[in-house]
Amino acid sequence: MAEEERNIKAEKLKEKANSYFKEKDYENAIKFYTEALELNPSNAIYYSNRSLAYLRTECYGYALADATRALEIDKNYIKGYYRRATSNMALGKFKAALKDYETVVRVRPNDKDAKMKYQECNKIVKQKAFERAIASDELKRSVVDSLDIENMTIEDEYAGPKLEDGKVTLNFMKELMEWFKDQKKLHRKCAYQTEKITICGDTHGQFYDLLNIFELNGLPSPTNPYLFNGDFVDRGSFSVEVILTLFGFKLLYPEHFHLLRGNHETDNMNQMYGFEGEVKAKYTAQMFQLFSEVFQWLPLAQCINNKVLIMHGGLFSEDGVTLDDLRKIDRNRQPPDSGPMCDLLWSDPQPQNGRSISKRGVSCQFGPDVTERFLKQNKLQYIVRSHEVKSEGYEVTHSGKCITVFSAPNYCDQMGNKGAYIHLRGSDLKPEFHQFTAVPHPNVKPMAYANSLLQLGMM
Repeated sequence: MAEEERNIKAEKLKEKANSYFKEKDYENAIKFYTEALELNPSNAIYYSNRSLAYLRTECYGYALADATRALEIDKNYIKGYYRRATSNMALGKFKAALKDYETVVRVRPNDKDAKMKYQECNKIVKQKAFERAIASDELKRSVVDSLDIENMTIEDEYAGPKLEDGKVTLNFMKELMEWFKDQKKLHRKCAYQTEKITICGDTHGQFYDLLNIFELNGLPSPTNPYLFNGDFVDRGSFSVEVILTLFGFKLLYPEHFHLLRGNHETDNMNQMYGFEGEVKAKYTAQMFQLFSEVFQWLPLAQCINNKVLIMHGGLFSEDGVTLDDLRKIDRNRQPPDSGPMCDLLWSDPQPQNGRSISKRGVSCQFGPDVTERFLKQNKLQYIVRSHEVKSEGYEVTHSGKCITVFSAPNYCDQMGNKGAYIHLRGSDLKPEFHQFTAVPHPNVKPMAYANSLLQLGMM
């Protein structure tokens, strides 16, 4: 095929990809941008467009690589700097993002949008530097030590749910969910105090879909235990309601209601994707600091009947990790950039054997042979993880030994996916999958409290 003919065909494929992108079918958009690049691998625009599609599917590592390749082809392609900056922002690499925004401002000194993004990013970099400067090696004083809950007064006009003798009850939880459904706020005094198992995946601040799970599957109880597998907050704009409801049930049924940490129960993600902004808007900065402390104590994994291991992300960058190694992890901290703690929160399965670089730019991707060796060494049957949107709400891979469950239907009001939860019953622990669709919610858009710079970069 002549070069001109290849370029014409590539352009048609790009237009087809653009159409899929407009329909929010990002997987097909990526597919056709890739085909266009196979015909014309020196087109910076194709890489930039695919980079944005990867950003929409949270494949930040791939998005960063495509934006970088676009700039290697054409160093004057301004949109490439925007894409790369957004990718780095999503990965928490603020200094790298700032460098690209500096380039844009230098080339376009009169571009108000570029200047605004540069100033916003510069503010974050300075804030991070200040936080490091004042950090002390001494034992950090807990936010709890500065709270005087006993002397907090509940005003007469407050008509919402109240704790009974300072304790969470089932009646309190029912009143709380109805109160939140009407978009009302729990009093801060209460907020500070607050033969199967059902496994739920990411809920991401989608409170009304959480209520629907309880409607479909029953409220938590000693005979109806639950495990929520991380990423309770961020993106969805009812994250406060979600997390207070989950914490309330944890207090009510501590032995029958379980919460595992996800990659979004971390400071960097909360700063970018909305939870920090939402807590500050609905309560205080001090309240967010307390959430941050509590998130650090959440377990990273849970083993059921010595047969099924559940974690948010997945398996490890190296072989040889044992359950005892997981028990020894110092989890009371922000996760490092590598190692078992990072992998538990961030890794993803892949269909081919071996390991590869993560599409997210953090941790790794692991194949069926990695899963097989880990299960054999630790005498387990299979793993359950979450962390990824699935069109059917769940996915079974690695010959049935790696199950993904995702419980935020129509993720971010745009993905059109189903949600799912899993029942594990009896001694065989055979998984039963239950799907559900999204329910209506008040007119507050996802990412309403997210960092404005990230929102603009995703557009």
